[in-house]
Amino acid sequence: MMTSTRMTEEALGGLAAGILGTLIGFPLDLIKTRMQTSQQHHRSGILSTGRSILQTEGILKMYKGVIPPLISLTILNTFTFTAYSYFQQSYQAQRGWDWRNGWAGATCGPFSATVSTVENLLKTQLQVDTALRFRGTRDCVMQLTRQHGVGVIYSGHGINTLREMTFLQTYFFVYEGLRQELMSRASGDTSTWAIPVAGGFSGAIAWTVSFPLDCVRAGVQGRSDLGKPLRAMDVFRDLIGRKGVRGLFSGVSPSIARAFLVSSSRFSAYEMVLWMLRGGRDAGLDLNS
Repeated sequence: MMTSTRMTEEALGGLAAGILGTLIGFPLDLIKTRMQTSQQHHRSGILSTGRSILQTEGILKMYKGVIPPLISLTILNTFTFTAYSYFQQSYQAQRGWDWRNGWAGATCGPFSATVSTVENLLKTQLQVDTALRFRGTRDCVMQLTRQHGVGVIYSGHGINTLREMTFLQTYFFVYEGLRQELMSRASGDTSTWAIPVAGGFSGAIAWTVSFPLDCVRAGVQGRSDLGKPLRAMDVFRDLIGRKGVRGLFSGVSPSIARAFLVSSSRFSAYEMVLWMLRGGRDAGLDLNS
């Protein structure tokens, strides 16, 4: 069982992961959301979408809506990394390709979704607000709750929970397996690349697997008429009807690029903090290193 000291160390590692990863990946997340919620039938690429935002809204808008995820993802990653370590030990999972690492990640999903649903809703509403209805995060919350009630901030909670479970299961399973493989093959200074590379690929693969669910989630949460009931299955059918199967992957390119950068930086920050605090993630643990 984890001691309070170890839980504090894990939390600090997650805190660093949340801050760094959010700031690095937000511009690509904005582009992804615009691509997901676009009503146009033709595809817009990463560069054309990014260029359009810069030309029509300015460079500062690339960080439009960053406050909700910066706050919530810092909290979320602090919790998720701590909870994952706790469940990993509870399930007696080993380092490497152990299915229990994936199960430990999936177990964190419902808890993580209680935070990420609100963050995703506010971020998405601000990112698609080309009409400038909202003056900022606080104004967004006030307007939405005044019009639709407090419960509106949990619109899309069901599909987001499923997305979180799918993402985190893949995320931690792939990271543990790749990290073990790369560390065992590395020698000398090359071992320093194992963590960012394993982290980057784990994020990219997890986002690829869970992306259709995120696309449906964005469709539910990115509407201007949040007061009207809308099921995730209806969004799914609409995307398939308007864009075909590719509609479930609108914005997948910036998402994968962002996921690699963000996850690489997150796991690097997380493990660096644990190295500084206790000499490494596995120090004092009876796990395969």
